[in-house]
Amino acid sequence: MDETMKQFLQSLDELETEAERLLLARNQLVENDKLRNGNREALTALRKKARTTKTSVPSPFESLMKDIGGSGSRPLVREVCTTCGNHDSNERTWMMFPGTDIFAAIPFHAAHSILDEEQSQLDFEAKRLQSYVKEKSIVISDKGALADKISPGVLRSLVTLTDKQKEAGHS
Repeated sequence: MDETMKQFLQSLDELETEAERLLLARNQLVENDKLRNGNREALTALRKKARTTKTSVPSPFESLMKDIGGSGSRPLVREVCTTCGNHDSNERTWMMFPGTDIFAAIPFHAAHSILDEEQSQLDFEAKRLQSYVKEKSIVISDKGALADKISPGVLRSLVTLTDKQKEAGHS
């Protein structure tokens, strides 16, 4: 086999490897999106249960300004959870832990805190995967410029080439 053919085969191998990595990353991105949507739905259900929205609970600063005229024995800043609001944060909520089939009754505040943390990790992972997919797409695009070296007709015939088995008895 001559040197140009060896180089061509090596570049095709590299291109195929990059394409497989791209497809794996895309599949992982889809799975990540499914988890993110499930988490988002669970957080929305908890907010409905607590009758809060992301903007309905006053910030600690708003609470401070509201309570400034009160007695001096109360703390000036009262932490207000944006999900719990005035809901009893110690109320037990059933939750299935990720990656297991175990249900546990845990405090409401702990349940949504776990989900919030997991949601931020999934968001970070989604951004990482999106940048990886973009990077691999650019690499494949750069390597995919085979039309300069091989005519599109020859490349098309290589891609559609199939092996046909000879039938026994026919020559």
